[in-house]
Amino acid sequence: MSERIGMVSLGCAKNQVNAEQMLFLLQQAGFEIAGDSDGCDLAIVNTCGFIDSAKSEAIDHILALAQLKAEGRLGKILVTGCLAQRYQEEILKEMPEVDGILGTGSYYDVVAAVKKVLSGQTVSEFDDIDAPLDETARILTTPEHYAYLKIAEGCDNHCAYCVIPSLRGRYRSRELDDVLYEARTLARDGVKELIVVAQDISRYGTDLEGHEHLLPKLMRELCRIDGIHWVRLHYLYPDELTDEMINVIASEPKIVKYLDIPIQHVNDTILKRMNRRGDKQFLEAMFRKLREQIPGVVLRTSLITGLPGEGEEEFDELCQFLREYQLERVGAFAFSPEEGTLAAQMEYPPTEVAQQRAEIVAEIQSRIMDAYNEGKLGQTMEVLCEGWDEEEEAYFGRTYADSPDIDGKVWFSADRTVRPGEFVNVRITDVYDGELIGEAEEEMS
Repeated sequence: MSERIGMVSLGCAKNQVNAEQMLFLLQQAGFEIAGDSDGCDLAIVNTCGFIDSAKSEAIDHILALAQLKAEGRLGKILVTGCLAQRYQEEILKEMPEVDGILGTGSYYDVVAAVKKVLSGQTVSEFDDIDAPLDETARILTTPEHYAYLKIAEGCDNHCAYCVIPSLRGRYRSRELDDVLYEARTLARDGVKELIVVAQDISRYGTDLEGHEHLLPKLMRELCRIDGIHWVRLHYLYPDELTDEMINVIASEPKIVKYLDIPIQHVNDTILKRMNRRGDKQFLEAMFRKLREQIPGVVLRTSLITGLPGEGEEEFDELCQFLREYQLERVGAFAFSPEEGTLAAQMEYPPTEVAQQRAEIVAEIQSRIMDAYNEGKLGQTMEVLCEGWDEEEEAYFGRTYADSPDIDGKVWFSADRTVRPGEFVNVRITDVYDGELIGEAEEEMS
């Protein structure tokens, strides 16, 4: 009887792809993949270590597994991912329940590591985080109708507040043919929405031979794949968003008009101090251009409140920007001073002030989102059905304006059975608690 392996993957979609690759390697090696860690011979916690809240979540999950282990309901614990990479010595020292750790350069060694841990050895492996990427198949952990397509690893932006380059290494693009092969395989397996991810997809290809921006070419090729209905983009770095790429987004019907462009702030002094390229004038011009050239575009960004140098005047400038540019989707996070970063050594507002400011941004954004939703009343929108909710007695799904696990849902009724992964036309009839409500009109696919 083969040993049973459980997996808990935390953090971003890029980390989830690594978890899916590890599951595939383990399954190929003959291990049984379990849906729950309870009763397993070994459980893997694939961690995020980006900011304090992510670290706390990872530690909580490790401690929960440690409790299962203490009760005899779990054999061994292996910790992988960014938290393991960041705290290589501390985890094994401070959490004796953990039997092994793998850094972000050692995902592909998971089979050997699991075998060692199961045999009673303690594993601590940290291979080169700048090494070329291995091509590995995956076991999807998303619903069958969508999948994340990771096109690069690492980051070269070196923002002053961010630890990602030290955890994930330099920017490394996958070869175009490898990405397209995986995308075609996903389409054959029934995936209808590809969510293209990397720390920065805009610079895809610039590190390969020729140093070209290959994202426009990749997008055109993805849009030619039969079975793919939506292509969604996460995350576009502002100064790498070329005119060619904007034209491709505008002209390709399969590319959803939803752009995630993290800007973090708009104050010129703060942007420069945080090593962000481009100033407020540049950002304003970019957003105006996107509105003009891509009709109906939904813009998403992430902001950090309480960055070094942010006083009341700088924060008011940020709020005024939001009111003026009416970005439909905004996530605001309180600044987390991370050891090893330049920003952590600077003077910054108290944490409670940063948190209060994040809440103010959320209030402003709530009103903007309400106005956006109310503007959809009476319209018919294409919705990707994700399932049926017994409690609500309604189907739920997403429009092009909604990325999974980030944005809201559309709740709708239908006169026939609608399957998950099916696209339907839904007439929007109401808005409730920030989400849309409607009625299915006709069959689409």
